[in-house]
Amino acid sequence: MTDAATRAAELLAEHRNSIDRLDAILVYTLGERFKHTQAVGRLKAAHDLPPSDPAREAAQIARLEELANEADLDPEFAKKFLAFIIQEVIKHHEQHKK
Repeated sequence: MTDAATRAAELLAEHRNSIDRLDAILVYTLGERFKHTQAVGRLKAAHDLPPSDPAREAAQIARLEELANEADLDPEFAKKFLAFIIQEVIKHHEQHKK
């Protein structure tokens, strides 16, 4: 291998290692987030509150859009990602209600 090819392979490995670490952080962070949203779901069920809160969801989407802009992340992707998470949370809340 040439020096350039060797350096390219090293850089590629570094980037992939970073991606792997970040993927793990994302998974563990989502796990922690769902622990809290499940606790919210149990509280809502215990107090006969609706599983979704449209005003809170809208505020969170706006907040995430702003964070995405600050992080140089496509805000539309961030909104879709949060919408998916919210959909899962509501599904869990509805299961607690049963």
